[in-house]
Amino acid sequence: MRQTKTILLLATALPLVGVSAPVEAHPHVFAEARLDVVLTADHKAVKSLRHLWRFDELFSSTVLMEFDKNSDRKLDDSELKEVADTIFSSLAEYDYFQLVTVNGKEIRMNAPPHLVADITDNQLVVLFESEPPAPIALSGKIDFGVYDPTFYTAIDFSDDANMSVEGLPPNCTRTVIRPNPDEAISENQKMLTDAFFNDPTGNDLSKIFATKLELTCQS
Repeated sequence: MRQTKTILLLATALPLVGVSAPVEAHPHVFAEARLDVVLTADHKAVKSLRHLWRFDELFSSTVLMEFDKNSDRKLDDSELKEVADTIFSSLAEYDYFQLVTVNGKEIRMNAPPHLVADITDNQLVVLFESEPPAPIALSGKIDFGVYDPTFYTAIDFSDDANMSVEGLPPNCTRTVIRPNPDEAISENQKMLTDAFFNDPTGNDLSKIFATKLELTCQS
């Protein structure tokens, strides 16, 4: 079986294009992202996270060629569903690239019920929404990040406005944190071994490089 590391792929192998080399510690796939933090009706807790990822044209064209079963140079509904289902199963092991912490404690989000995939302006677009096990009360410090622990896919928020939360109560502030890579490496030098850079799939230290939305709420 031919194997590749594509999106979402990460360290798992999918029957897509035909690459079997080990993952290297730098991105091969790029996506512009948007994250919307959805609050409960009373604006006292986080209800869900809505994600939109728009992938680079090179990767998108690879997906198009691989999943265009009828060779009509486009993806119909059934082909797009196959793309979405492939991504869905591939990302499950990686918590769908989500990182959520409450006062430093990590919260694992529930798997989204499904993903939606589309091709818009020659780019693959993926959308999904996930919920925490219970609404996250707006208290203390809450961080939201999106990152690929294998470094294979670069998820980029090009504008701070692309990490959004509507209806944030006045006792809360919103900050977008963009770690400086050199500073992150320096501060975590002891943990970032050669083994990590050669094969980061066995750990999640790449989260130190993730852009995060931080909410700080006073009681």
